[in-house]
Amino acid sequence: MAQKVEVHLEDDLDGGPADDTVTFVLDGKDYEIDLSTTNAEKLREALRPFMEVGRKTTRGAGARGARSRASGSNPDTAKIRAWAKENGYEVSDRGRIHQTVKDAYYAAQ
Repeated sequence: MAQKVEVHLEDDLDGGPADDTVTFVLDGKDYEIDLSTTNAEKLREALRPFMEVGRKTTRGAGARGARSRASGSNPDTAKIRAWAKENGYEVSDRGRIHQTVKDAYYAAQ
């Protein structure tokens, strides 16, 4: 049986429709937030003065260990989350998806 999964992102700031997932790092912690184009631009504008004078760095295999992907860069995240909910897995609407859920999703494909 074929399935069609449709995922609608909700802006984490104001609850309206979101257009993009924005990832950033602050104080060594990775963050991911779903935002509308307007709110994403507001975030970038607020950070721009700090980015202009800050030093660019690269994130290597430092204290957190090597990663194959940066947090939030998986284009399947929304699909995995929707699939997991439809198949009885407990997943939050935001944040990381447990590796066992990802493994189950890819095994089912």
